[in-house]
Amino acid sequence: MAAVGNSRKNNWILVIILLCGIVLGGYLGTLASHVGALSWLAYGQTFGLTSPMVLDLGIFVLTFGLTITINIASIIGLIIGIIVYHFI
Repeated sequence: MAAVGNSRKNNWILVIILLCGIVLGGYLGTLASHVGALSWLAYGQTFGLTSPMVLDLGIFVLTFGLTITINIASIIGLIIGIIVYHFI
């Protein structure tokens, strides 16, 4: 009898595949922005902290900042990542 844990897929692999799809898609979208017929892949939105928050504690300084850019190519990369995970 097989163990129950062996039949499930690892969730960390899903996270890694999705992150790879998002990063590669975003990079390809940035490259495609300079090509006339593919410029629609770079259409997207940027959100987050536009200027970082600084916490000065005297001894050391912490700087917090996060900006996320989502474009059409990164969404396509995310979908491809889900499909790849399904077939693994």
